[in-house]
Amino acid sequence: MNKEWSLEKLYKSYDDPKFAADEAELDQLIRESAALAEDLSGEPKDVLRKMIEISQKLEAKAHTLFSFAGLSQAVNTNDARAAAIQGRLSRKLSALAAPKTAMTQYIAKIDDLQAVIDSDELLKEHEFYLNNIKESAKYTLSPEVENAISLYEISGSSAWSDLQSYLTATVPVEYEGGTTTLSDIRNKAYDPDPAVRKSAYEAELKAYDRIKDGIAFSLNSIKMEVLSHCQLRGYESPLDETLKQAHMKRETLDALLGAMDEYLPKFWEYMKAKAKLLGYENGLPFYEMFAPLEGNDKKYTTEQARGFLVELFSTFDQEETDMIARAFDESWIDFYPHEGKVGGAFCAEMPTIKESRILTNYDGTLGDIVTLAHELGHAFHNHCLRDNSILNLDVSMPVAETASTFNEVVAMNAAIKAETDPIARRALIESQLSDANQIICDIYSRYLFETAVFENREKEFMFADQLCEIMLEAQKKAYGDGLDHSCLHPYMWACKSHYYSGNLSFYNFPYAFGGLFSRGLYAKYLEEGPSFVPLYKKLLKATGTTTVEGAAAVAGIDLTDKNFWRASLQILADEIDEFIELCK
Repeated sequence: MNKEWSLEKLYKSYDDPKFAADEAELDQLIRESAALAEDLSGEPKDVLRKMIEISQKLEAKAHTLFSFAGLSQAVNTNDARAAAIQGRLSRKLSALAAPKTAMTQYIAKIDDLQAVIDSDELLKEHEFYLNNIKESAKYTLSPEVENAISLYEISGSSAWSDLQSYLTATVPVEYEGGTTTLSDIRNKAYDPDPAVRKSAYEAELKAYDRIKDGIAFSLNSIKMEVLSHCQLRGYESPLDETLKQAHMKRETLDALLGAMDEYLPKFWEYMKAKAKLLGYENGLPFYEMFAPLEGNDKKYTTEQARGFLVELFSTFDQEETDMIARAFDESWIDFYPHEGKVGGAFCAEMPTIKESRILTNYDGTLGDIVTLAHELGHAFHNHCLRDNSILNLDVSMPVAETASTFNEVVAMNAAIKAETDPIARRALIESQLSDANQIICDIYSRYLFETAVFENREKEFMFADQLCEIMLEAQKKAYGDGLDHSCLHPYMWACKSHYYSGNLSFYNFPYAFGGLFSRGLYAKYLEEGPSFVPLYKKLLKATGTTTVEGAAAVAGIDLTDKNFWRASLQILADEIDEFIELCK
């Protein structure tokens, strides 16, 4: 089993003749798209068919080329050629802004669009896609302006995002007489030695102090660009834009956040119980949030991780089990941290070869196995979508975290159920609550922070120290007295890449959505047994062709009902009660 992923199914190297041929074909498809946009005469059905056929081919080529360069750079941020290729591809694709705008305006003017869609099988397959284009036309500017925006984004938000990634991936962190990386130092938050956790936290904060100004300029610049675009396009706010992009109702978000707010004090009880167990009286210091408890100190090789996950999911679904085995055996996963590799973990879909690639910074803990289960959940979601048109793979942010978090719940509940020793059981429950605490309290703090940043950016530039203050206030409100307010993390805004996108704001509440939605689905699985699995797969496949609420309706769930979210939160509240009891 290889410890690094392989991208050879895409290309052997940048010099692979197939890479050059695909880039040349991409150029031709861009020209064809521009030519179609200039001549939109003919029957609407024929025009729309041609548009979809060209778009399918273009999306496939662009995705494959970008995937190779982007994934190569993810494991080597110093890969100058990868950066240059992505820049070149971005410039090529910027030429599509005007043609796409012309096509959007064309679709918007088709009064009987539904009748046209119903007249053709290819169009019917892309009904959701076409109707979304018609809806987006309300917020689309002229072709000339869209083209200018696309060009400026390359040296604007895209470049600022690259700067944040580069600074956080390459800053040397001084630690114990040597230097290490931010991803490595952040992993020490899970170290069994409290002295290591504390010293790593202090070293991490010092490292951010060296790069905070550059990252602050990145954040300010990106958020101002987002605000400007929202104003130009007619969105009420960046949140309004995000919800429309996510195909999600504001009523759903309000029900979710409202239920979370009600249950925050319960999570504060969990943190205070853990703090007392570790010897703290004023809540948890930030660096102790991920402290492993006694009984949860086992380390696992990647081979053991494979065995655990394959055996576990064989009791759930053989199709997913086979995919998990392939991921380990066929070099889908890049496991270990190293200098120049980006931090965290992610799963990247590669629809042209019907596979995924997973990046982790594996350290051998049970938490790392759960992270693998999470990312493999994304891969299974991609697997369920594999027969969709490439234009029907655009899963909205909230439901994008459903399968991943469902896998987390399956993995942790199995480990807890199998454990009979009360000390070890307490440790496993705490590990699951620690993850849940992230999707409730931490995500809520991120949502509050980003909301405040957008509100402030309209009035002023925020220097690093001010951003730190905003983050601290958000943490105090979200974590309450569960954390020690004298020991928070003022630089959490600097290390989270989700803040640094010009086209995707508020990538925070989807994690809470996914965490609670998946628990509701897991409860249905426990209730209904194997008969639920086909329904679950159907739901995942539907996420590319319906709204968030429509996907949930496949399982008979009303997401605007706060009681659904309360029921999922109560599952966690019951676990908190058991944890507190075990702490006695």
